[in-house]
Amino acid sequence: MNSQKLMLLTSVAAIGFVQPAHAQDASETGNDEATQEGDNVIVVSGIRASLRQSMNIKREGQGVVDAISAEDIGKFPDTNLAESLQRITGVSIDREDGEGTEVTVRGFGPQFNLVILNGRQMPASSLDGTEVPSSRSFDFGNLASEGVAGVEVYKTGRANLPTGGIGSVINIKTARPLDRPGFKGSIGVKGVYDNHFEGTKITPEISGIISKTFADDRIGILLSGSYQQRKGSVAGFAAGWREGYLGTENNWGSLPPASDPRVTNRPGPTDIYQVPQNTGYDFTTFKRERINGQAVIQVAPTDSLTATLDYTFSQNTIDSQTNSVGTWFNHGNVTSSWTDGPVAGPNIYSEEFGPGKDLSFTGAVAANRSINKSLGGNLTWESFGGLRLELDAHHSTAESKPTSPFGSNIAIGNAIFGPSRETTDFTTTLPVISVEMFPGSEIDASNIRPTGNALRNAYMRDRINEVALKGGYDFDSSFIESLDFGVTYTDNKVRTAYGFLQSDSWGGTLTAAQTPDDLFTAASVPDRLGGIDGAQDPAIIPTYFEIDTANLINLLEDQVGICSAAFIGTAPAGSCLADFSVDRRLREKTYAPYIQSTHSFDLGEASANLRLGLRYEKTKISSSALVPNPTRTVLTGANEIGVIQAPDDSVFTTLEGDYKNWLPSIDFDLTVVDDVKLRASYSHTITRPNYSDLQGGITLNSPFRPGGGSTASAGNPGLLPFKSKNIDLSAEWYYDRESYVSVGFFHKNVSNFIASATTQVPQFGLTNPGQGAVYNEAVAAVGTNFGDIVNYVQANYPNLIDPVSGGILSQAGDPAIVFNFTQPINGDQTARLWGWEFALQHSFWDTGFGAILNYTIVNSNTAYDNTLDFRATQFAVEGVSDSANAVLYYDKNGFQARVAYNWRDGFLGGQDSDPYYTNSYGQVDVSASYEFKNGLTVFVEGINVTESDRSGHRRAEQAKFFASAGNARYAAGARFSF
Repeated sequence: MNSQKLMLLTSVAAIGFVQPAHAQDASETGNDEATQEGDNVIVVSGIRASLRQSMNIKREGQGVVDAISAEDIGKFPDTNLAESLQRITGVSIDREDGEGTEVTVRGFGPQFNLVILNGRQMPASSLDGTEVPSSRSFDFGNLASEGVAGVEVYKTGRANLPTGGIGSVINIKTARPLDRPGFKGSIGVKGVYDNHFEGTKITPEISGIISKTFADDRIGILLSGSYQQRKGSVAGFAAGWREGYLGTENNWGSLPPASDPRVTNRPGPTDIYQVPQNTGYDFTTFKRERINGQAVIQVAPTDSLTATLDYTFSQNTIDSQTNSVGTWFNHGNVTSSWTDGPVAGPNIYSEEFGPGKDLSFTGAVAANRSINKSLGGNLTWESFGGLRLELDAHHSTAESKPTSPFGSNIAIGNAIFGPSRETTDFTTTLPVISVEMFPGSEIDASNIRPTGNALRNAYMRDRINEVALKGGYDFDSSFIESLDFGVTYTDNKVRTAYGFLQSDSWGGTLTAAQTPDDLFTAASVPDRLGGIDGAQDPAIIPTYFEIDTANLINLLEDQVGICSAAFIGTAPAGSCLADFSVDRRLREKTYAPYIQSTHSFDLGEASANLRLGLRYEKTKISSSALVPNPTRTVLTGANEIGVIQAPDDSVFTTLEGDYKNWLPSIDFDLTVVDDVKLRASYSHTITRPNYSDLQGGITLNSPFRPGGGSTASAGNPGLLPFKSKNIDLSAEWYYDRESYVSVGFFHKNVSNFIASATTQVPQFGLTNPGQGAVYNEAVAAVGTNFGDIVNYVQANYPNLIDPVSGGILSQAGDPAIVFNFTQPINGDQTARLWGWEFALQHSFWDTGFGAILNYTIVNSNTAYDNTLDFRATQFAVEGVSDSANAVLYYDKNGFQARVAYNWRDGFLGGQDSDPYYTNSYGQVDVSASYEFKNGLTVFVEGINVTESDRSGHRRAEQAKFFASAGNARYAAGARFSF
């Protein structure tokens, strides 16, 4: 156990034996608001009010549920929902650009957690930009927190909850006017400072919420809105790695024999190792604009009838510019040093080159907007005799598309052809890249020329129509306390599309003299990488270039037609927005009735509650895909084959699938003595496959390889969902109004994991010009230099030269390209995950101080064995890791302060033949505020104030996969509540 884990467990043990706190007297609470309840005084302000509400939800709920509640209207504890959720036991978050986006619960990643809004299943859309979008995961970055009243995390299955979350179901509850009668509201302003962003550092955030009830509180209207800007930057290292080798191998890409003096500590015969293919530094600056709004109208003509109409809108626009400097290894004249096996990693990997080698400078742009809309209605009737009926319906959409005229993600390559040696030192947290240049090829804008490029265009839209009819009957006095029933119909319609323009002109297009120098502005590599270990090494490459990518695209289109005459892909005349070559439509219809009963009874001196539930779900899937019709191939390089596609000859094909599930749930709790509760739960839950796994249609992954290794893939709408059988046990002691300690055990047995079935088959009749008779004739005549081969074919077979790319066209008689064709299937693998959750929330009497500590241990019977040959098939659950939180707060006399530490252990982040791991990470956040008596509050916040760095690796810890410098973010502002 490492020191961080030991420290946190020791803290839990130490504070867990603090004597219980006692109720405060009204005179001791200063100007804190208080209410009378019998003879006791209950403090209800600020942080403590939020913690008490959350604790009561956990205490009174059946099954395992944790919650976060707003301290007041418009006052959620964190400005980002994901960053609030990470404080909950067993919940950790994924970060993008230093901000929480998605959650992992009990080791299950974002795709295994369902997010619902006011009990409704919400659509999700996102753009990766480099592939077809596919995720069901809701991005919390799309939703501001000001209009949120609370978040509930259900860790055990319930018959009346939508399905889709093996890890959890997360319900975001927005404010409702009739919940807070009268005239209430708040308005807040904030300035946000990112200390690593160059230029304008302070960006604004404005939010407001107003709620008013009329007609004796029979009618209520609520309006909320927010506008947020953020400007920030991220800098770090990234590497691409070749698949593993055994120490006995000696072929291209692997190491030379042990006798070669250029290899230090060569991996042994049975050791496995990986060599880097490319390394680089990425420098990203981004601007984000987020607009949120909600309108709610409620009418309660009688005490038993309430009608609600609500509309929610969110728009998240992100523009980012990434400038990179990188190396590419040819695995020729290599000098290297290695760690010991059985999994060896490089200390140093260095290659010497002759004239003509490139040092790459890439300009990439991503400009996308996601818009979410939801219109819903709810009618609730509490009839005579205990009958309850509820009708709820909503129409919700999520749409993501580019805002740039060039697409959703654009990468324009440039290079200086002049390195004599490129070296990467992997012994520091941030690997150190250094280069030596031939004379006359210095790192200067005057020596840069454009090379290859890719303009990617992606689109995703998800629409959900859902109707739910729910009912129940409350019994006055009986073993059966209540009987609940209902049925939900969900119609989910998804479209994802993708296309790209690509010119594989990596040898260069325009000359350096033809390329204006003012398109490239020199910037300091060490300065932008900050204080991460390795950034200030004197050997590090000193300069990268901030590239005017938009004007460079216009220049290249004008001079060489990268849009109108791309090697791969097409665009409308006069446009650089790629036509969609992949267009997939998915329709998922689910019918789900359920029944649930609750029971209360005594077992001796103890009181008990029992809930029995059963949910049935039947889902039908229809998947249509636009299938491309490639007609010919072209050899564009010694190791690259492009494809030529008929422009108007794509067709839609449709595949169908269906599945059904019976999902039981049982929750039992026993109050053995006052304030001590024992729980036991058993449930079945499911998570549906990602959209990309369900969507049919064959995708050819270009470029193809003349020597083998070409790949193709397709989805499978006949996939079954992941299914988990869950057991939860817990013991909880609520020893004061804001204090409790709990320990829980969970066990999940998961089946229907999705595996990949791979076969070697031709596709679309495509052939391989790199192994054809003409190519072999040219090699025999002029040797293996690709330029000489093209010249030979040009002179002897001019009709086989492609006029667009200048490559060698395929012809009849060339051998077929054999693709590794991959399709997802439900494998035989099963996995068990189990663990423990420890939580302590303690208020230190009348001091105003309090602490929250929790620690989650997650284990799995699956693990990835890095020592096995990369050709071995392995299965392991991703994302399994321990996590912990420690929060110290103060809340008294209008002053609030909080210091929070969030930690997650390292975990397997992804796997195929080449796994990658994310290293352990801890982050400190702080906040403080003071509330004046007139309702004005001033506050300050700090996120990642210690500027913790993030990193990851491949099989060996020394095989660094990524490393990014941590940035702190600060904010200050004021809020007025009334």
